[in-house]
Amino acid sequence: MGKKTKLLQKTSKAFLLTGLLLTILSSISLYFYTKKLLQDQVEESLYSTEARVVDALRDDQPVFSVSPVIEVRKVDKTGKKILKDTIIYDPSQDEMEEFRELSTYENIGGQLYQITIRDLVVESGDILVAIIISYILIFVLSVLFLFFFNTNRNIKLWSPFFKNLEQMKKFSISSNEELQLVDSDVLEFSELKEEIQLLTSKVRNDYQNLKQFTEDVSHEMQTPLAIIQAKIDNIINEHHINDKQFEQISSIQKDIQRLKHLNQRITLLTKIDNNQFVKVETVNITKLLADKVETFKELQIDYIILHSKTDLVVSMDSYLAEILINNLLTNAIRHNTLKKIISVTLMENSLMFSNYGKTPLLHPERLFQRFYREVNSVKSTGLGLAIVKKICDLYGFKIRYNFQDSYHIFEVDFKGNGVADE
Repeated sequence: MGKKTKLLQKTSKAFLLTGLLLTILSSISLYFYTKKLLQDQVEESLYSTEARVVDALRDDQPVFSVSPVIEVRKVDKTGKKILKDTIIYDPSQDEMEEFRELSTYENIGGQLYQITIRDLVVESGDILVAIIISYILIFVLSVLFLFFFNTNRNIKLWSPFFKNLEQMKKFSISSNEELQLVDSDVLEFSELKEEIQLLTSKVRNDYQNLKQFTEDVSHEMQTPLAIIQAKIDNIINEHHINDKQFEQISSIQKDIQRLKHLNQRITLLTKIDNNQFVKVETVNITKLLADKVETFKELQIDYIILHSKTDLVVSMDSYLAEILINNLLTNAIRHNTLKKIISVTLMENSLMFSNYGKTPLLHPERLFQRFYREVNSVKSTGLGLAIVKKICDLYGFKIRYNFQDSYHIFEVDFKGNGVADE
């Protein structure tokens, strides 16, 4: 699609273009029509004068040649009647002028006469120009008047629509505040208002039902998982089990933990999708990262190096900020082969994680999709980076991935969206 324009601008533009086209076409038509009328008038005057000259000659009245208007000459032979435009010298104006010329031959009393009658065309041309200019001026003024009248009328007519549109832009699925829609005496706008109210009401009800369902499922899953975990702990503590049984029970425990994490992350994704994180506060990413690195060092993960020259402060929900940092760090640790150095670099408006990897990803375009795992042998829910992408989208951050010099690099750009003023 091309450039978007406002409705009133589009209709006003169409009105003006139509008015301009009509002005041009009607002016051209009026020009030729008026020119034809004036030319016919001039020719009628020429024939009338020529008839008076002929009558005077027949009555033996004296006829004087008044150059260049009337010329009467005796000739020996007849010729064709000529009606044409010509340019001749006008002594009265002392310049060359355009005339309409009628030349005829009449036999009066046995004598052949050539009668030439001319009429000045410049005067009719001036009249024609004056008529056209007056017409264009009146037409343009009429179009402008109708344009402003029509624009003001359209503004009033469409006012309920635009007000309701602004209300729709403010609509939040998670808010219980009713839309303040404006009614209209236009049937279609009134019907649109009613349909919007029905639709938003249904969407909110569906949202509340889905939200309640998600919370119920999450809660109901946690209880049986906790019971299973407790019973497994009792088996381990109260019964003598061999190594094979212990290995099987440990595998069950890992699967339970994975289910717990999966449940938590799906719930988190649902909350982000439903815009339930509306709290915005100032978060010091530099301090948060330093705390996380120290926590991982306590878990014997001491190959994370933090490079920071400045404090990076961002406006967002603090819980989501912690999830963002934790998921990116966990991803770097999980996929860091040979336990080489993981570099975390803080810049003025961005954050970069890099970890060693033997080969680049086969499908980097699918990296942030839910449940996507590049390597099935790696135990993960497949939701960590999907959550990272959702958080970035929520706050307008940009996240990029590339593979360079055997290192996987993730960069989060906070510039322009969420960077707090210090």
